Amino acid sequence: MSKFEIKNRYGLKIVGNVSIPEKPTGCAFVLHGLGGMKENAHIMVIVDVLFSNGYTVVNFDATNSVGESEGKYENATFVLHYEDLADVIAWAKSQLWYLEPFILAGHSMGADAVAKYAEEHPAEVKAVFPFAPIVSGRLSFEATERFEPGKLRKWEETGWTERMSRSKPGTVLHLPWAHMEGRLKHDLETKATSLTMPVLLVVGEHDGPCPPEHQKLLFDMIPPDTEKELYIVSRAPHVFVEPEHLDQLRNIFDKWLKQL
Repeated sequence: MSKFEIKNRYGLKIVGNVSIPEKPTGCAFVLHGLGGMKENAHIMVIVDVLFSNGYTVVNFDATNSVGESEGKYENATFVLHYEDLADVIAWAKSQLWYLEPFILAGHSMGADAVAKYAEEHPAEVKAVFPFAPIVSGRLSFEATERFEPGKLRKWEETGWTERMSRSKPGTVLHLPWAHMEGRLKHDLETKATSLTMPVLLVVGEHDGPCPPEHQKLLFDMIPPDTEKELYIVSRAPHVFVEPEHLDQLRNIFDKWLKQL
């Protein structure tokens, strides 16, 4: 594994790792979610499975998160997360190890980024794994209203919301209301018919922000002749941390990769 540092289109440093197997059979890019980092347990499961299946894996910290890359969490948006992915892929195209078509995998907001890239550039993508994506801003808004009553009203009135970081315990993360305004413009459904490559969807049974019913809506919008699979992991939340859930994620992803 080797570390890389590049600048994104706004001049902010992106830090990531490239893992190259002895005999690469393909290339893959992996992206964490909002406030996540490349070392998250569920992200590392995805990286490990890809590497063990012979893929050169690019796993990086998006800007405006809690990892090694630059930026401030309060500036995080769907658009910036996607643009970081696009900038990393653009850099990778100049590297000797780059192979196309490649695999994309991401969690939550990272899942949105990889799905959007696959929608916009289907010819470049061999297969895509959006793990618990936020299907649309509208659905995300409705889910928040349902699972956290009063949160959105308080967020809009005060202009800010906060939560404790799962990736860096003890760290308080703040997001402005402008993030939600930007989120409401996000929608994977409008171009879901462009997902003609194999698609794997995985979500926890108890995922509040991105519940299984949202994943089913996206699944149904993907063309019927696309090789697509949807798995709902029993008793799992949005972020997989328990060994049993991580093991199920590993098994599902490994089986899917071997079928490509």
